[in-house]
Amino acid sequence: MGIEIERKFLVKDDSWRAAADDGLECRQGYLAAEKGKTVRVRIMGTEAFLTIKGAMAGISRAEFEYEIPPSDAEALLALCGGAVVEKRRHLVNHGGMVWEVDVFGGAHAGLVLAEIELEREDQEFELPGWAGEEVSRDPRYFNAVLAQRPRS
Repeated sequence: MGIEIERKFLVKDDSWRAAADDGLECRQGYLAAEKGKTVRVRIMGTEAFLTIKGAMAGISRAEFEYEIPPSDAEALLALCGGAVVEKRRHLVNHGGMVWEVDVFGGAHAGLVLAEIELEREDQEFELPGWAGEEVSRDPRYFNAVLAQRPRS
């Protein structure tokens, strides 16, 4: 079983762009999203994935991810109706670690979030100056919630 341990932060300015790659377009939707479990389909660039996540315990949760054919992912996204999150994901090296910075489009245009995946919950890391408020446990910033509700 895979375990995902991540921390998520609002991004307060564009200074991260100086160290970022060009990014990949991402579309993702949720086939199931309820307390304690989600089933997500994602197209990231030319690759596609089906991901099952379990309940959060702190900032950790079980995660199972499988690559699937992009044509299957397109069909599964269609089952999600309009509840699809659009974003561009950039990788940014900072302090010896890789951050993922998501610039949202569509119903969430203007939202920019940064995530860092950790090996353990108490792992130390250098917080970049462009990282603002931590929202790791704030459900308003969970992608499954964003897929269901346009940002206000």
